[in-house]
Amino acid sequence: MRVVDSHLHLWDPWDLEYEWLEGPMLGRFAEDELFEEQLPGVSEEVAIFVQAETVEHAFLDEVAWVDEIADAAGVVAITAGARLDRGAATVTHLERLAEHERVVGVRHLLQGERAGLAVSADFVAGARLVADRGWTFDACVRAHQISEVTALAAAVPELRIVLDHLGKPAVGTAAAPLRPSAEWLRDLHGFAAQPLAHVKLSGLPAEAAGEWSPEQMTPFLDAALDAFGPDRLMWGSDWPVSSIGVGYQSGARARWFRAVRDWSASRGVASEALFWSTPLAFYGIR
Repeated sequence: MRVVDSHLHLWDPWDLEYEWLEGPMLGRFAEDELFEEQLPGVSEEVAIFVQAETVEHAFLDEVAWVDEIADAAGVVAITAGARLDRGAATVTHLERLAEHERVVGVRHLLQGERAGLAVSADFVAGARLVADRGWTFDACVRAHQISEVTALAAAVPELRIVLDHLGKPAVGTAAAPLRPSAEWLRDLHGFAAQPLAHVKLSGLPAEAAGEWSPEQMTPFLDAALDAFGPDRLMWGSDWPVSSIGVGYQSGARARWFRAVRDWSASRGVASEALFWSTPLAFYGIR
């Protein structure tokens, strides 16, 4: 079985600056720890690195660092950090990113931004620049922001957008699971109606703070399949963020992989598409 991990984080707290990184996550940073998290039954594995939200002035340094360790970590492409609402500064930044061949897309982390930013004139202009380069956009938002991503997709219909972590719905915990909310289902289907929209089956363990069961996650995976169909889904580990619950949970990456693999088999979703060809096609990797 071949696997693309479409959502891998790595970080270097010694040479790069992060304002959010603390506690047990500080110890999980590079390719040596990743090798401890190999996936069962996988013959070939590569990864898409997704920016780990360094401070803004270190975005380019992060890309340079990942380029250095990419072969060792199996990274074939980079989704780089970018601020799309900076006007001329955004133009310059994208030009600098284009100097790195592994960069195939960007992420402006939206989950903590003010309401309306993703549909502001400056942001839409920046998103058009991304689309003009043939790059992708990773949308990391909270559930209540999904409708803004839909509006962005409508404003820039040529931009390939993937919704990270299913839009971070409230899932509860294994002991107190939640059902998908009507609002999340409505907005998920609204985004899926955009022709180039994709979604990552990733991040849900982190939303449960590491206390989750496969049965708890099944309704959310089913909802994604219902909204997007089998050909616009991709698996991502969100490693090592999703490995952090009460302390670091060894083997959490493989556990999430098995849960999604077993779910997809039970629903007749082709593993070759979900785990390999769809993410490669979305990110334009040949």
